[in-house]
Amino acid sequence: MVETDFKVLADTLVEQGYIIVSDFIDADLTEQLYQHVTALPASMFNTAKVGRQQTAQQLETVRNDRTVWLSNAYPVEQAYLDTMDTLRTQLNRQLFLGLRDFEAHFAHYPPGHFYQRHIDAFKGQSNRVVSSVFYLNSDWSGQDEGQLILYQPDGETRLQTVLPRFGTLVLFLSEQFPHEVLPALRDRYSIAGWFRTDGIL
Repeated sequence: MVETDFKVLADTLVEQGYIIVSDFIDADLTEQLYQHVTALPASMFNTAKVGRQQTAQQLETVRNDRTVWLSNAYPVEQAYLDTMDTLRTQLNRQLFLGLRDFEAHFAHYPPGHFYQRHIDAFKGQSNRVVSSVFYLNSDWSGQDEGQLILYQPDGETRLQTVLPRFGTLVLFLSEQFPHEVLPALRDRYSIAGWFRTDGIL
């Protein structure tokens, strides 16, 4: 991880409910993650589902990205998980959030694929507290599209438009901000993750 002022990060997350950080992780690790995910066999990826646990189902009219969960089976994945665990510890230290763990998956959006507007956690119905998205795409421009749109809690007013550029990390409070992924014109790779507490899933 590059040098990060965790107090500023935590303060911004409290004040705004979200934060966008450029070059969050060392560029070498980011590139290794990109090379790794693009080398994984297609058979490892699953069409993403909507919902959690027993209620999860494939709804390709809502989302049609392809995902594979990170684990400690590969050193490069473990390096990313270790980095995010450091961030988890710092968020707890600064904000007393009681975050117990972090889960994450690679997300591949082929050209034209999308994820419609949604929220990661409904109040009182999930243990997801802080959502994260980390982007692995080099030389990404506005012409490539594929933006992440964050909405105000009302679900209607656009708050931020984020290009999925190499090394950019987005954090936001899972229960507060609806968001969507617009279709891109080229393959788009990211790591979606959630800092969680104990309790309901």
